[in-house]
Amino acid sequence: MKKRKGLTPPHPPQRGGVELVNPLVQAQMKTYDEALALFHQQKYAKAKQELEKVLEGPSKELADRARMHIKIAEQRMKPTSEQNPRNAEEHYQRGVAMMNLGRWDEARESLDKARKLAPKADHIVYAVAALDCLTGEADAALANLKIAIDLRSANRYHARNDEDFAFLQEDPRFTELLYPEKDGIGL
Repeated sequence: MKKRKGLTPPHPPQRGGVELVNPLVQAQMKTYDEALALFHQQKYAKAKQELEKVLEGPSKELADRARMHIKIAEQRMKPTSEQNPRNAEEHYQRGVAMMNLGRWDEARESLDKARKLAPKADHIVYAVAALDCLTGEADAALANLKIAIDLRSANRYHARNDEDFAFLQEDPRFTELLYPEKDGIGL
């Protein structure tokens, strides 16, 4: 007699926390990927058109990502005199844009300026933590992520599925920070 394995169905395939079972989500992901390719080729007008199509799909997470890239594309299409960030939010958006392009030094410069202007803005501290992680600075990433979580506890849940923190996935300090409910369980 064969033993039957658990009756729980396997988790649906995911990419970056987005389920890929629904064919509409798959189509939305394909459009998003094509839009990002255009974005990275600095074809911002075409990328914006494709990203706007992503907004109509069923995945809220992909739509949120598309909205962020639309804002950045719009910023990049402005004349250069308008691209000079004047406040914390503009420095933050420029920093995130530079992170997405892999331009770490420029990202750090913009995010540091944003943080000086708005030290209690959790999304800015979270972005600094993500940048620290992407640049291999584990201790700084953990310290900044803890601050971001202290400022807004929802950041704990965002970090659990954020690919920018992949470098820390095996670090027990990261697990303790993101899953504090496990402390003291299992004596």
